[in-house]
Amino acid sequence: MVPLVLLVLVLIGTLETGQTVAEENSLLKDSSPSIHNPASALRTSRTEDLEMERSSVSHLEKQHRRVPRGSGKDRKQKSSDLNVTEWYIVCRLSRVFNGSLLVHNPLYPVTDDSYGAYAVMLLSLVVFAVGVVGNLAVMCIVWHNYYLKNTWNCVLASMAFWDFIVLFFCLPVVIFNELTKRRLMGDLSCRLVPYVEVTSLGVFTFSLCALSIDRFHRLTGAPSRPLQQQQVESCGSIVAKLSVVWFGSLLLAIPELLLWQMDSEVSAVSGLPVDSCARRPAAALPEAVYSLVLTYHEARMWWSFGCFFCLPLLFSLACRLLTNHMVEENLRQTRPSSSSSSSSSSSSLKKKKKRGLEEQMSRMLTMLTIVYGLCCLPEHAWSIGLTYASLQISKNTLALLALIGQFLMFARARGNAHANPLR
Repeated sequence: MVPLVLLVLVLIGTLETGQTVAEENSLLKDSSPSIHNPASALRTSRTEDLEMERSSVSHLEKQHRRVPRGSGKDRKQKSSDLNVTEWYIVCRLSRVFNGSLLVHNPLYPVTDDSYGAYAVMLLSLVVFAVGVVGNLAVMCIVWHNYYLKNTWNCVLASMAFWDFIVLFFCLPVVIFNELTKRRLMGDLSCRLVPYVEVTSLGVFTFSLCALSIDRFHRLTGAPSRPLQQQQVESCGSIVAKLSVVWFGSLLLAIPELLLWQMDSEVSAVSGLPVDSCARRPAAALPEAVYSLVLTYHEARMWWSFGCFFCLPLLFSLACRLLTNHMVEENLRQTRPSSSSSSSSSSSSLKKKKKRGLEEQMSRMLTMLTIVYGLCCLPEHAWSIGLTYASLQISKNTLALLALIGQFLMFARARGNAHANPLR
């Protein structure tokens, strides 16, 4: 829903921006043909527009202050002045958001960058639609089915919830910044977006470990209850396990709130402000907190690689090998006894169900692990490579790599939506 609104705003601003730019260019050509720098002339004209708008606002405020209180006619005059002021504010905000004053519009005039902007917008809409629908489906299926309320399915629903948060909140902010070079919610989004993304990585890491442990208990433990009763777990047990996952993830991501800051500069080409987020601890922090955040900043690359990449992959691999070994040992110890045909058929049916459950859990864990590894490995690879290779990389290349890393995270959040709960 949010990307569709952004798309409508950008498309509406295209026509008005084109008209505004054409008018400004014609005025520049007619009035001052000796100007050799259109960007400086454009900045000068926009500065004059801002001064005129400020003077008109001050004039409206003065007229509003001159209206005395008392008669109904005076109150009508006061309300009309307020309506004029509100009308002016609405027009002013529409100029800000349609790309004609402070927001860069990459869709008009059509250049080589416009095709890239259209590609980014189309890809983001596809990822947003598929990911949101898939994650909502997983959450609704687990929530509305009583016999699906167990640790495995609730952990999958928890992962789907955080993937939904990443797609619904972080994707529109990142795409809006990429297209317009402005940051929604300013410095707040520079802190919240990395915090939510790192929290999502932590939730996936601990959830993958929890799924591996749950698979081990399901396939190696001796069932003491019937299958249908064994599938349903108490609410307290599930909440306790999810609380450990969520609390640990939220706690590990706290340094991201203190690490990021927003930088704004004026573009030399368009004369418009350009916002960017930089990893830099704030100097206003207390000395003890500043030293901790600075240490985290220096070790952030290896910390993310070890905790959010190596840990879930190695832990799930170790649990998989241990589970397979224990299952093979149990199969060797259980030998067919000379009992009745009914008991042998029932035991074979239980073994078949257990084998089918093992295959389903194994496929799902393998799929989640492969998707996570493929989406996270490129970003870790070029981060480590650029740090130790001492290569001279341009600012545009770094911005492109950052955008690719964001889309890989969104693709990972979309890919996890295909995980099916166990029935």
